[in-house]
Amino acid sequence: MPLDPKAREFLDQLEAAGGPPLTDLPVATARLAIDALFASQGEVEPVARVENRRIPGPGGEIPIRVYTPEGKAPFPVLVFIHGGGWVLCSLDSHDPPCRALANAVPCVVVSVDYRLAPEHKFPAAAEDAYAAARWVADHAAELGGDPGRIAVGGDSAGGNLAAVVALLARERGGPRLAHQLLVYPATDAGLDSPSLFENGEGYFLTRDMMVWFWNHYLRSRADVYDPHASPLRARDLRGLPPALVITAEYDPLRDEGEAYAARLREAGVAVHTARYPGMIHGFFGMLAVFPQARTAIRAAASALRAAFSG
Repeated sequence: MPLDPKAREFLDQLEAAGGPPLTDLPVATARLAIDALFASQGEVEPVARVENRRIPGPGGEIPIRVYTPEGKAPFPVLVFIHGGGWVLCSLDSHDPPCRALANAVPCVVVSVDYRLAPEHKFPAAAEDAYAAARWVADHAAELGGDPGRIAVGGDSAGGNLAAVVALLARERGGPRLAHQLLVYPATDAGLDSPSLFENGEGYFLTRDMMVWFWNHYLRSRADVYDPHASPLRARDLRGLPPALVITAEYDPLRDEGEAYAARLREAGVAVHTARYPGMIHGFFGMLAVFPQARTAIRAAASALRAAFSG
């Protein structure tokens, strides 16, 4: 399918705005640029309650944001881990999809602000994400949540971390997860999938950016082969929670997300995949830009409801 007109318009606006490539910027400047991009999304969707908290983590306190929908507790809980290449983004950048998911499921959404690279290299982000999931399972009741109905999800680097949390939960004896929502996840630091070259330039996320992100995140070449960095390289994916894997046609990460879904399916995990034609990386969180974002939110909510219902 051709590139969606809304995607073309978005990309043209970014090009018209000018400025150097993200990879040419100091990390602090790149963070400001991405924050400014996401701050321009317009009014946010109201939810019944939003609360910022801090919880204990392996490297100090972890900021979280708890979204509670209208209705009667206990709700199921989604631990959501934001994207941004392990280097960029925050609770604020991913506020719109978290609000939308809280209302659409409905469920409590706990958004996790893990430590960022390069200040904190692998496995800091993964360990923070896992610690947050474990804390949520232990404290679900005080959040108005049901400890027996917990899922994990995220987009891009957050999808990577959500997949890794599912692996760590299996390896470390919990928490029990009902579902994993993987939105165009980064699953392999090898940087050699066909879509990284087919879609590696001109579609918002570039292959050069992925090289930049991985170089900031990983400590050395050896980390490429660690399944807690590259979950696609895990030897055994049996026993993991069911998954919805969302990809975008013009995304450099399309093929590695779909390859991970195929590996899960081969391991006997119930998996549904949804590739959004004409779409680019990042569309899921841009509800004010792409109508397809709402469609994807509804699909994610439907998969979560099914998982939570057992």
